[in-house]
Amino acid sequence: MAEPLALYVHWPFCVSKCPYCDFNSHVRETVDQAIWRDALLADLRHEAALLPGRRVGSIFFGGGTPSLMPPATVAAVIAAADRAWGLADDVEITLEANPNSVEVANFADLAAAGVNRVSIGVQSFDPEVLEFLGRAHSGDEARRAIAAAQAHFARVSFDLIYARPGQSLAAWESELQGALAFGTGHLSLYQLTIEPGTRFATLAAKGALVIPDGDTAADLFDATQAMTRAAGLPRYEVSNHARPGEESRHNLAYWRYADYAGIGPGAHGRRLGQATERHKKPENFIAAVERNGHGLKHESDLPSHERATEALLMGLRLTEGVDLTRIEARSGLPRAAFVDAEAAARLMKQGLMRQTGDRLSVTDDGILLLDSILSEVVKTH
Repeated sequence: MAEPLALYVHWPFCVSKCPYCDFNSHVRETVDQAIWRDALLADLRHEAALLPGRRVGSIFFGGGTPSLMPPATVAAVIAAADRAWGLADDVEITLEANPNSVEVANFADLAAAGVNRVSIGVQSFDPEVLEFLGRAHSGDEARRAIAAAQAHFARVSFDLIYARPGQSLAAWESELQGALAFGTGHLSLYQLTIEPGTRFATLAAKGALVIPDGDTAADLFDATQAMTRAAGLPRYEVSNHARPGEESRHNLAYWRYADYAGIGPGAHGRRLGQATERHKKPENFIAAVERNGHGLKHESDLPSHERATEALLMGLRLTEGVDLTRIEARSGLPRAAFVDAEAAARLMKQGLMRQTGDRLSVTDDGILLLDSILSEVVKTH
């Protein structure tokens, strides 16, 4: 039996653009909902024809702001995926939502459409921080949104951004304690990074925005690990924490390098050794679907070595690490072609990596040095 398939659906529209965001999101005064529903369904049918004989283990509606999608469109996409592939009995269907009350009002209808997990973009409960991050909701709206989500969905996650300019360890510990008190089974906790091309990058270049230095960020990270572990939500990926069994199955499919179909503007996919990418700009995506019956911009065969290195780069983000035998099977290459054994042995001696049988992983001590570890261990050519 083939592994379950993950389906990613991108909804590109937002009410406004956040200054730290480098996702494919667009602000439009009006959106023709019928055209968008039909385009997403056509794009899905194209992928289904190329990936026969699979069952869908997870669907993820990302964005943009997918909680602005009409629930009827969400229901139509879920029904189309079920017709095309069939849904696993325990399918995980996640939708990203903002805490604004307009979107929270849709929660009951989204749950009725089949969504069983929401991921809420809270980022902070502090009004000054929310203003700094360009968020359109208040701390009270965030709290109400989490409570409403817990009433409507079996599983709830929310995001917070920390290691912000001027943030003290005590302030973050207090904020995180409040977040853990909601009792959700999953939390995504991201350190603020300055992404190229964002408004924050412009401010940082002028010296008007300074994020904490490496040592401070490391202290904040260590405190985060200790508190989430104590609360029963250990880290299972660099920034993601879950009660055991409540990990995001959809994101695990990416990190474990399983096949995933990506539909909607700018969506990426990995199917049967091919990389796929859709047109990013909403208008270009719609034009492509009308012209070709799908929104594909590029599809290309991934060379064996690229498949192996991608699997390593994704999988070593996970606490569980990577199964080297699985990467050999998926790439057709021996591990010596993609893992620098000498570098790995040296890092193991330093306590930064470990290997148990065929499983290679980065230790808690190594995770803050992940980028440099990857550059040493992964043979890129």
